[in-house]
Amino acid sequence: MYPAAFDYVAPASLDETLGILAERGDEAKVMAGGQSLIPLMKLRLAAPSVVVDLGRLDELQFMSADGGTLRIGARARHADIESSAELRRACALLHDAVRLISDPLVRNMGTAAGSICHADPQGDWGSVMLALGASFVLRSTAGERIVDSAAFFTGPFSTVMRADEVMTEIRIPAPPPGSGGSYHKLERKIGDFATVGVAVAIELRDGVIGRAGIGLTAVAPTNIRATAAERALTGQAPSDALIAEAAQLAAQAGEPRGDIRGSAEYKRDVVRVYVQRGLRAALRQAREVSA
Repeated sequence: MYPAAFDYVAPASLDETLGILAERGDEAKVMAGGQSLIPLMKLRLAAPSVVVDLGRLDELQFMSADGGTLRIGARARHADIESSAELRRACALLHDAVRLISDPLVRNMGTAAGSICHADPQGDWGSVMLALGASFVLRSTAGERIVDSAAFFTGPFSTVMRADEVMTEIRIPAPPPGSGGSYHKLERKIGDFATVGVAVAIELRDGVIGRAGIGLTAVAPTNIRATAAERALTGQAPSDALIAEAAQLAAQAGEPRGDIRGSAEYKRDVVRVYVQRGLRAALRQAREVSA
């Protein structure tokens, strides 16, 4: 199906972009890589009057790992993250997850910020950002605000972003020495949406877990944190019993629905298994880094 008719603009600066959004409001949709918006428009599930293409905004195409914060610009593609040795050294979880996002064609065009703003509960980046404690920089003509990932998602394909705002960058606290992370994803075939996904981030401090982050994909109306499991892990020395307890708590955190991909009970058990695998992988990584 062809999309409905629309105007197309490609601003040359962020200020010009924000001015257009302030003027057109709900009529406009922002496009970075187009891998989320264009399919919706072709299915007539989205029919914006104007598409605002960020493709000319080189100021938003950056990645850095300086000063204790990892910064990913709104135009950084999945493939850019995948090929960045700097980000891989700084946060292995990013590289672990990006390889499982869709397929190479999508990764070569799509952006992490665009995927996060799309807010598909089956999207991978939302869970990763929740596990890492990331925040998002939102800009409008009224100024800038920074929103924690835990407060960003409000429902399926819904966020706290206003119609006149653009996400300009993702900020992630740089994992300290003794950190590890992993992402596990169940999909029916390569490139498919997640049936279940689990992001795990761990920090070891003097032999105990100083911080734990667990993000869950496709088991609730939004990407969610398994907060009870995180609390159970924090301040404790890693053990098989602790991992099993945390995995069970994480399995109870979601509200999966049965569908052609599996029953709700099956999906809960996948969460349990993947949290166990993720925690063990993250702890191995953390110990290797500390050695």
